Amino acid sequence: MSKLPLIEEYLLGLVNDNYSERTVFNYRRDLETLDSFLSHNGLEFNELSKLNISKYKEYLRTGEYLKITRQNKTNGQNVDPLKGLRKSSPNASRRLSMYSGRLGSRSVNRMLSALRSYLKFLNDVDYKNVPISPDSVKMLKTEKKESQVAELDELIKLIEAPETLEKEKLVRYRNRAILELLFSTGMRISELINLNLEDLKLDGSSVDESKIYVLGKGKKQRFVYLTDRCIFYLNRYLTERKDKYLALFIPYRGLRSGTRDPYVVRLSVNYLQSKIKQYRKICGIIVPTSAHSLRHGFATYLAENGASPVAIQRLLGHESLQTTSKYMHSSDKFAEEVHRKYHPLSEGYKKEEIE
Repeated sequence: MSKLPLIEEYLLGLVNDNYSERTVFNYRRDLETLDSFLSHNGLEFNELSKLNISKYKEYLRTGEYLKITRQNKTNGQNVDPLKGLRKSSPNASRRLSMYSGRLGSRSVNRMLSALRSYLKFLNDVDYKNVPISPDSVKMLKTEKKESQVAELDELIKLIEAPETLEKEKLVRYRNRAILELLFSTGMRISELINLNLEDLKLDGSSVDESKIYVLGKGKKQRFVYLTDRCIFYLNRYLTERKDKYLALFIPYRGLRSGTRDPYVVRLSVNYLQSKIKQYRKICGIIVPTSAHSLRHGFATYLAENGASPVAIQRLLGHESLQTTSKYMHSSDKFAEEVHRKYHPLSEGYKKEEIE
C-alpha cells in the first residue's frame, strides 16, 4: 500500500490538466520510487524532511533504488503504471523500461521535479500534513556537457548503412526510410514512432505532399518538411508494404508483429536506437550517435549553412529560442570558422615574418 497520500488524485489531476499519457506514466513511476525509498527506510510520508531528501538523492544516485524496485516487483508489490488510463492507444501500449544503474544529475533532477509537483498539489488541495515545502527540494548542480555531432559525411554514411547491412528487403527499405525521415525533418524519435500512414498525404502508396503535421512534445503541433531524397525512400518502402496496419513503421518479427492490437504493431524506440548504434559501430563513427543525434545534426548543419535560429526553432518545435541557439555554436567547424574570421591576428602575417 502506498505511503503517498492522494497519489491517485494527483495523477488524475495531471490527466485532467491534459498532460500526455507518457508524462503521467513518468510521474507515477518517479513517485513510486519515492514510495519505495520511504518503505525501505521505515519512514512515513509526514516524516519526510530536508535530511531525508538528501538521503533520497543518494538513494537515486547510487542505484540503490533499482535493487529495491526489483525486490518489490519480485514480491508482487508493483502496480500498473498506466492504471486508470486508456489502454488501447499507441502510448499506453508501449512499455517504458526502468532506469538501469546509477542516475546522472539530470535524471535525479527530473525525479525531484516530480516530487516538487506532487508537494505543490498537496498544498493546492489544502492537505494538512505536508511535511516540507516544494521549495525545500533543491535540485542538483548539473554537469555541463557539450553536445557533439558527427561530420556530415559520417551521418550520410550512417543513413545509407541499411542498404548494405540489412539482408531482408522490407527491413532494409524501412530502416533507410526511417533514417532519411529523421534527418530530413529533425523530428524526435517519439514523433517518428507515433506516425501513422494517415499522417502522410498519399496518392495510392506514394507520398503526395512534402510536409507532415506532427504532434510534438507538450502536445504542440507543427509542420516538418521532407526532402526529395526522403520522399523517394519513403515511397520505395510504402510500395513494398502489403499490410493494413495503422503505423507508418511496423516490425516484421518479434512479439509486436504477432499481436492483434493494431496500436501495438508499431516499431519500438529501443529497436531503432539499437539499430543506429549497430550501424554507427560498423561504419566506424567515433562520435556517439543516436536518433537524437540526427535531430541535432539536422539543426547544426542548417545553422552552419546560414539558417535563421527562429526558423530552426519552428522546425524543431522548441518552445524557447534559447534551446535552439545552442545549435549555432555546437560544431567544431563553426567554431573554427568563427576563429579564422574574427581573430585579430588571423590574417596579414606570413610564417617567415613571424619567425
